[in-house]
Amino acid sequence: MFQILNKKIFLADYLGHFVDIHSHILPGLDDGAQDVTDSLDLINGFNEIGITHIITTPHVNQNYYPNTGEYIHSAHNQVKNQLLQLGLKHIALEYSSEYMIDANFENLLDQKLISPIRNEFLLIEMPFLQTPINFDQATFKIATKGYYPILAHPERYFFLHNNYKKYHDLKSKGIYLQLNLLSLGNYYGRQVSKIAEKLLEDNYIDFAGTDIHNVQQLELLKDIKLSNHMLNKLIPILHKNLETFY
Repeated sequence: MFQILNKKIFLADYLGHFVDIHSHILPGLDDGAQDVTDSLDLINGFNEIGITHIITTPHVNQNYYPNTGEYIHSAHNQVKNQLLQLGLKHIALEYSSEYMIDANFENLLDQKLISPIRNEFLLIEMPFLQTPINFDQATFKIATKGYYPILAHPERYFFLHNNYKKYHDLKSKGIYLQLNLLSLGNYYGRQVSKIAEKLLEDNYIDFAGTDIHNVQQLELLKDIKLSNHMLNKLIPILHKNLETFY
């Protein structure tokens, strides 16, 4: 009986119709897919587990990936054209970006050089070492422009782990939190996984994303097993993705 109660369940079995709002599968833009072949391999992998609606989010940051709307739109068109040629018309592929809160981010906002998700949401990230000095100002400006900020992978910012109340502070400022599904499988280490589970337990997570960059990560996603309890905490988040972004 004890073994039955503690049986683990494959996460991938519950990802059919999931709308992924965080991935790096457009070619040649960042540390994700390097060419269209990579992109198609990833999309086919998503398709195998029932994910057919993907909002891909290439990095945009000043120092490493200064991607422009034109570059991203061009890469998106390349992949879309290939999908049509292959008869994969059921794949809904959209694009936005994952915006680093850096010195240039507010300039992009002011100049309207951004691609929000559904014209409502902006996926943002921070450096992994510390909160940017302009974070509060930038997220406030996002709101004044009429958008909702979604902070990518909050469980991965180690500097927040020992100051857990900061997660509550982020939520109180109207910032949505997006969990990386790979964090539930120890991909980023046990400490990240523990924080991911605690954020789920405390109902701090609003949305989920795969943050997939390559086929190896996708294969690891397929292998993730969750307890019944943790799956029950996650399923409403998966449904919220579907309700909000489908």
